[in-house]
Amino acid sequence: MPTSVGSISVQLYSVRDAIAEDLPGAVARLAGLGLTRVEPYAFHERTAEYRAAFEAAGVTAPSGHAPLLTADTPETILDAAAELGMETVVDPYVPPEQWQEREQVLRTADRLGALADLAAERGLAFGYHNHAWELSTRLDGRHALEVLVDHLAPGVVLEVDAYWAAVGGADVPALLTTLGDRVRLLHVKDGPLDGDVERQEPLGAGEVDQPPILAAAPRATRVIEFDAYAGDVFDGIARSLAWLTEHDR
Repeated sequence: MPTSVGSISVQLYSVRDAIAEDLPGAVARLAGLGLTRVEPYAFHERTAEYRAAFEAAGVTAPSGHAPLLTADTPETILDAAAELGMETVVDPYVPPEQWQEREQVLRTADRLGALADLAAERGLAFGYHNHAWELSTRLDGRHALEVLVDHLAPGVVLEVDAYWAAVGGADVPALLTTLGDRVRLLHVKDGPLDGDVERQEPLGAGEVDQPPILAAAPRATRVIEFDAYAGDVFDGIARSLAWLTEHDR
């Protein structure tokens, strides 16, 4: 059976310019495409506005992105997530220079575990989202992301960005199979494998072989995202949504 539209989310960073101009209008426009789930970013900075926009548009935010790893008071971010009814909070960024040595990766794993405990106190899951460098960087012949996962506490989840994993040189279906049920969320996007975000395309129109990736993570929530898009990004999201509902089986 094709994936239901109601089970698909969209990362609001994709429409960040529209959100900066008119948050309620941007969320309502996404709802008008048939989306009922969204994934906000930096939600702790505009929590009341996000909540009002979500309620007005009839959408929910099961997951969201925020910089807990560098936050002075991560509790504040987690409280905002709970207020918005989230289930999972994801930190989307540890810079490339912090993946160069095994000891650095182990420190990140320890910090992720401590934050997952803090999230659990509020009934939330906590996880990490990759870019390309966690895969392109190799430690003892393995992807740095794999080294991280080896040392993660059981409660830490993953949001795998399949596009960036492919750009980083990973065999993405094999990676997803190895990571298994720890992959709670899957960022789906398409474009050139050289990582030029300005040439990202709707799903099915780029160089990423999408069907094997989707098949390797059947239980992960699909989250549509564009880092950039040359056309109307809402149209790009609509095209990705249509492709996903038809081809994700």
